[in-house]
Amino acid sequence: MKPTLLFAALLAAPTFAADIQVEKQGSALNFSTGGKTICDYQMEAGEVPEGVAAVFKHGAHLHPVYSPSGKLVTGNHPEDHRWHRGIWMAWTKTEFGDSHPDFWNQGKGDGKNKSGDQILAEVRFAKLDKSWGGAEGGGFTSEHVFLDHSHTPDQKVLNETWEVTVAQKELDGKLANIIDLTSTQTCATDKPLKLPQYHYGGLGVRGNLAWNPVDAVTMLTSEGYDRVKGDSTKGKWVHIGGQVDGASTGMVILIHPSNFRFPQPLRLNPKNPQLCIAPSQDGDWSIEPGKPYISKYRILVFDGAPDAQWIEAQWAAYSTTK
Repeated sequence: MKPTLLFAALLAAPTFAADIQVEKQGSALNFSTGGKTICDYQMEAGEVPEGVAAVFKHGAHLHPVYSPSGKLVTGNHPEDHRWHRGIWMAWTKTEFGDSHPDFWNQGKGDGKNKSGDQILAEVRFAKLDKSWGGAEGGGFTSEHVFLDHSHTPDQKVLNETWEVTVAQKELDGKLANIIDLTSTQTCATDKPLKLPQYHYGGLGVRGNLAWNPVDAVTMLTSEGYDRVKGDSTKGKWVHIGGQVDGASTGMVILIHPSNFRFPQPLRLNPKNPQLCIAPSQDGDWSIEPGKPYISKYRILVFDGAPDAQWIEAQWAAYSTTK
């Protein structure tokens, strides 16, 4: 390890770790500590809010996600994009044989309120393999399936495994909720999923609905760019945040250097508090049979404004993990 990285890793070493409780609540796994929720993993499709079309029911995502003080940082079923769902993984522009399943815009259509008559493609929760909690942290391993309904009902395109750990630790003097997410996607048939060049699709993050006004959310990338200048650039990490109950809070997504096309392209939505880690921005590619596609991210949720130096130290420590 280089001296600078060793120093950063030591600087970012945790000095406090909380006991994590995990409890199944209906179709969700709830992770908490000290009576405060850290996050929920929505397994089967959850109920939609009153007035939202049932076609937008969705699962296989993280929401709600909270800061250590209990401030909400994610949004779900927003009025402008009912298919946005906390923190999720999905592809938008695709080719599967002679089909073009869109797994991102789940339930979107041309009808009233942008809702369709049916779901043509989706990411569906398949199975919870295991979950755990305790003094060493919590987590779960689960399975998702990417389905194309446009030609044949429930045509499997990809199988996906999520390996997630959940913790609350003090990192260099700052208390943070930590979610490590590893997604492994494999072809479900002998056909590849082709992914043409497109400006979004991959890891999606929707911020608190209180940040919907254009001037209510801030974003910062590892290269020092804000929401406007950072769109369609690349980064090692990206932060999204704003005011909740009169105080600053937010989350930073750390991108592992082993990820495809690292530093990865970023989509920072100019109209709503949503961002995406979008490898397809860099050109056509595909997920091939027999070749797992693995993505690793660490999500740090904390109170207060972002400190780029502190975030960089956390990324340096994360970058050395396998």
